Amino acid sequence: MARLVPAVLSIAGSDSGGGAGIQADLKAFARCGVHGMTAITALTAQSTVGVSGVHPVPGYFIVEQVRVVAQDIGIDAVKIGMLGTVETVVAVDAALDLLTPGTPIVIDPVMVAESGAVLLDEGARRALVEKLLPRATVVTPNLPEARVLAGVSARGDGEGLARALHALGPSVVVVTGGHREEVVDVMFDGERLHRIAGERHPDGAAHGSGCTHSAALAAHLALGRTPLEAARAARAIAAAAVRDGLRGLGRGPGPVDVLGLTSVRARSAHEAAVAGV
Repeated sequence: MARLVPAVLSIAGSDSGGGAGIQADLKAFARCGVHGMTAITALTAQSTVGVSGVHPVPGYFIVEQVRVVAQDIGIDAVKIGMLGTVETVVAVDAALDLLTPGTPIVIDPVMVAESGAVLLDEGARRALVEKLLPRATVVTPNLPEARVLAGVSARGDGEGLARALHALGPSVVVVTGGHREEVVDVMFDGERLHRIAGERHPDGAAHGSGCTHSAALAAHLALGRTPLEAARAARAIAAAAVRDGLRGLGRGPGPVDVLGLTSVRARSAHEAAVAGV
């Protein structure tokens, strides 16, 4: 029986501060109108200030998390985030074999947290390139991540990097524009380059913006959008989440707000006033 609401799985790390990782993904899934599921790859002790500890989940249990939801609920798209170690990459590669052929896979190659903590070691980077990139429907690196994965100089631009990464196997590459002077995501599908422009919000809060972007993209693929349509929608959603970010939350860079909590609170206060509460 077809599901009334698509189900999308996040394979990623947990951010105890709630700003990034699976917590950001679940918020983005809800914002897009899909049911969110998770297979946690690592627990992090994390706040807006930094990451004080990382506890990887054993590979066999990552596979088990995917297996049970695939067999019971089904999976309409997957977003892959923090991996951390070679063991985790190998486990995720095995878990992807449990998916129905053709299930969209979006990879956000998380390497460094907003605070600067390293979240992907060198061996895991090589395994990611060799095992997972060829399986990706869309890969969504920012500019520094794209340079590392492509093995090019720091001068590599978005268009050249998108072409270089596409040669590694993914169907579509979206190099996000947050780290560029011009805020433009560059997408390459093997034939055409697309430039997806957006606004910069320097007064916003950006912790979790990459997670939000890739999760929204996966959600829109599950909703039946084309990769280009999904990339455009994800760009707009992530930009608005940065614009509305919770700048006063914590002592470090605040998290994005993809659910518009300020507006929700204002609406709740209005409803309470009308009800005389």
